[in-house]
Amino acid sequence: MRLRNRFNALSVSRLKEPGLHHDGDGLYLQVSIGVGGVVNKSWILRFMLDGRARKMGLGPLSMVSLAEARERALAARKAVHLDHVDPIDARVAERAARRAEAARMMTFEQCATAYIEAHQSSWSNARHRKQWPETLRAYVYPTLGALPVDAIDTTLVMKVVEPLWRGKQETAARVRARIERVLSWATVRGYRQGENPARWRGHLDQLLARRSKACGVRHLAAMSYGELPTFMGELRQREGVAARALEFCILTAARTTEVLHANWNEMDLDAKVWTVPAERMKARRKHRVPLSESAVAILSALPRKKDGRVFEGHTAHMAMLKVLQRMGHSDLTVHGFRSSFRDWAAERTSFPREVAEKALAHAIPSAVEAAYRRGDLFEKRRRLMEAWADFCTNPPAGRKVLSMRR
Repeated sequence: MRLRNRFNALSVSRLKEPGLHHDGDGLYLQVSIGVGGVVNKSWILRFMLDGRARKMGLGPLSMVSLAEARERALAARKAVHLDHVDPIDARVAERAARRAEAARMMTFEQCATAYIEAHQSSWSNARHRKQWPETLRAYVYPTLGALPVDAIDTTLVMKVVEPLWRGKQETAARVRARIERVLSWATVRGYRQGENPARWRGHLDQLLARRSKACGVRHLAAMSYGELPTFMGELRQREGVAARALEFCILTAARTTEVLHANWNEMDLDAKVWTVPAERMKARRKHRVPLSESAVAILSALPRKKDGRVFEGHTAHMAMLKVLQRMGHSDLTVHGFRSSFRDWAAERTSFPREVAEKALAHAIPSAVEAAYRRGDLFEKRRRLMEAWADFCTNPPAGRKVLSMRR
């Protein structure tokens, strides 16, 4: 009572003596000296439960008055003695319930937006970064966008995916995968619980026809490697940077974006090496490309611009497609020539599979194998790319290459 009267008589805000100041019935004002001599004061309640000493914070003195602290202490003591409930555990549970309730307000669109912001810096393909939000806006948000993310179930996912599966199966597969990733992100962040209703294996694969049976798997159109020497002879006779970019793309078996964004500071023509930085590679790893004599000749004939770009600024992906169209190959894609290269390497050479895969900068699917295979097989790839260039630049005997210029 003496301490209680002291609390009533003095302003507790003026207490600066470090330590615990007892108000009675387990309620204390804890005073400590912080950095720079700042005095910190907060209320705590000490009590025993099941033979264990417990200490519960009741708030800082700056926000909780003595009267309020006594009310909070009384409520906690009632929980202990009357209901045999640990008030600390009860408070943790209450906070978790409030967080869960707040999580229910996180919509699918909000989660998708947060997912894209968190991951888009790792997407090297600009078209991929653009397609993510576009496909969600077009196909997902009208159905799922405004719904709480923890309310989305298999029925709702099927409502989005099933109509697409019948006519736009490639789009449907991408949409399903993106829904799955957003929901997985939401689960890890604590916005939802349970199995992912958009997962494929052992779940949606039981409800939807296999892609090969529904409408067939469509691969990017590619030219038969047997036609490459004649085609390349015709391509070399075409003028313009777009034609040279396409020719270089084929000779290096590189991805379109890797070629279009190539910079002169990546090229070492003396060593015949093109080093593509990690941020432009799909696998996010630096990739060394051995340059054949034909590839070096293309680069050597190009003008050097001040911006340092080899092709970009002069041409673009559509410009290379237009070259194909003007040559009578509107059914082909630039990316498809990588498939032509892979078929040629498998069927017409004795180079090991891993050398061809490394030339295409394909990621090793097995994590164990990737851990042991750390070299880039560069010298073997140099021989492979020189053989590829020789094949592409030597038309079959008996065939005459005709100019297609008018």
